[in-house]
Amino acid sequence: MTLVQMQPRPAHTVPGPRHTAGALDAGAPRVGDDMTVEVALSVMAGARTGHLLVCDDDGVCTDLVTRAQLGAVRDSSAYTDRIRLRDILGGHGPSADHLAPVH
Repeated sequence: MTLVQMQPRPAHTVPGPRHTAGALDAGAPRVGDDMTVEVALSVMAGARTGHLLVCDDDGVCTDLVTRAQLGAVRDSSAYTDRIRLRDILGGHGPSADHLAPVH
């Protein structure tokens, strides 16, 4: 299971051009891209937030995912409990053929 970091992230780890500054607030939980959609939704519920910062194996935040995006994936006919965030965000995983990226 991927650990969730709840402390503020250093500003240099989030690429600026991909997201608006308002979306990347300092209190957003950071999660690994290997986290499943279902666990990510649970983390969001527990943290009472509508989005998560998604980080790669090096701890660099590479994307942002919202509750609405994850809900759409979960409600998809191609959904399984094995789909990970990297599968839907990066388009590189085994499930990418069945799900459109949620950017």
